[in-house]
Amino acid sequence: MSAKAEHYDVIVKPIITEKATMTSENNGVVFQVTKDATKPQIKEAVEALFGVKVMAVNTTITKGKVKRFRGQLGRRSDVKKAYVTLAEGNTIDVATGL
Repeated sequence: MSAKAEHYDVIVKPIITEKATMTSENNGVVFQVTKDATKPQIKEAVEALFGVKVMAVNTTITKGKVKRFRGQLGRRSDVKKAYVTLAEGNTIDVATGL
């Protein structure tokens, strides 16, 4: 499979947090994806871009918080995350960069 331009449009960036690092111990990777991305699109994009076999894709939408910046109220944007479970023996090292 070759990487097409729309695959890069689906996946925004990998998420490197404490929780995401814990999922990597169980063959999981966490990506920020576009809000309109579907699970089959995410699966196809990850398999094409990284050359791995995906077992499952779980998604969550984190609502943006209201925060203050210099006294002004602002709102962070909503974020959709994809928790991708890889098949045994497949790994993606997101710490080194894409």
